[in-house]
Amino acid sequence: MRNRVAEEKDSIRVEIYDESYNLRGSDPVYIQRLAELVDAKMRAVAQHTSTVDSLRVAVLAALNIADDYYQLRRKSEGIESEYTSRASHLGRALDSALDEALAETRRAG
Repeated sequence: MRNRVAEEKDSIRVEIYDESYNLRGSDPVYIQRLAELVDAKMRAVAQHTSTVDSLRVAVLAALNIADDYYQLRRKSEGIESEYTSRASHLGRALDSALDEALAETRRAG
C-alpha cells in the first residue's frame, strides 16, 4: 500500500487528446507543459485532416513536432557556427593587437 501511495504522489495526471495519462517525473509543471504541447499539436492536426483515427493524428502530430525540433536545431547550429566564426575572428584580432603591443614594448625597452 505504501508503494502505491508513493507512486500516486510522484505522478501527474494529464489529458492529451481527450485521453488521461498518469505520468511521473521530477518536474510536474514541465510534464504538464509537454502534455499541453502534444495536445495542441494533435488538435491542430485533427483540424486540418479528415482522419478521426487518433493513432494517425498522433503520428502526424509527432512528425510536426519532429519538424519543429529539426528546424530549431538547424537554426541553433547556424547561430553556433556564426558565433564560432566571430570568436575566431576576434581571437585573431586580439592576438594581432597583443603582438603589436609586445613589439612596441620591446622596441621601447
